[in-house]
Amino acid sequence: MAGGYRGRFAPSPTGPLHFGSLIAAVGSFLDARAHGGEWLVRMEDVDRPRAVAGAADGILRTLEALGLEWDGPVMRQSRRDDAYRAALADLEAQGAVYPCACSRKEIADSSIAGPGGLIYPGTCRRGLPPGRGGRAVRLRVEGGVSFDDRLQGEIHQDLEREVGDFVLRRADGLFAYQLAVVVDDGDQRITHVVRGGDLLDSTPRQIYLQRLLGLAVPSYLHLPVAVNERGEKLSKQTLAPAVDAARPVPLLCQVLRFLDMPPPPEVEEGRVEDFWRWAVARWRPGSLPALRTRRAP
Repeated sequence: MAGGYRGRFAPSPTGPLHFGSLIAAVGSFLDARAHGGEWLVRMEDVDRPRAVAGAADGILRTLEALGLEWDGPVMRQSRRDDAYRAALADLEAQGAVYPCACSRKEIADSSIAGPGGLIYPGTCRRGLPPGRGGRAVRLRVEGGVSFDDRLQGEIHQDLEREVGDFVLRRADGLFAYQLAVVVDDGDQRITHVVRGGDLLDSTPRQIYLQRLLGLAVPSYLHLPVAVNERGEKLSKQTLAPAVDAARPVPLLCQVLRFLDMPPPPEVEEGRVEDFWRWAVARWRPGSLPALRTRRAP
């Protein structure tokens, strides 16, 4: 593809691959291959305490069994602290970050809820309280961010009013997801991001960071999030079962039906190579369901 399309799938190895994550994998893979582009895999294990031993390798084995072939080496966030430290130093030089002494309880007691969680009230924005040391590092935000999602349409978020200054380095010393994903997408030269709609509210924060760091802003497409019968997102916390890759084509066809791309019987009964050939040729993002959530099959 002219311009060099580079997409990615970035699961968190907190457990085996489940149906919700598989939707993002399939959607991002199809978009990359339909554009004649590259598809990378990145393990988002920056939150080390949540990573489960062996989960990353298990996810990779499942992708291989389903015929999802990635390009290049697998990036692992847990090995990239130097890159995140350099980005944070850049932001410090700009005066864009500040230390925060607030505990979670203090924030909960003095905040209101926004679309992405509690809105930080700016307690430490003008300096640390007397006798208190900085625990976390926050980004100072001003105004809002708008972007055009390829599926969900025009999105606007007033960061100052709806999110507040957000954490880039946590109180435990670990770097936050928002910083890590922005640095990784920049270093991997990602041009297109296709992922679940649960991350739609995080995208304005990431674009804000990309602009501060002088990084290119990818094109975004947020797919519907698979939810269970109680309306909960499929995840380890909601006990989503691991996908069974023993019969790859029927499983992949389930994903396409979820995305309103039902394959004909001959595809469902055929080989995995034939499935991907059919699916790539018929990938039309404009025909996908423009929903934030959808019941899993």
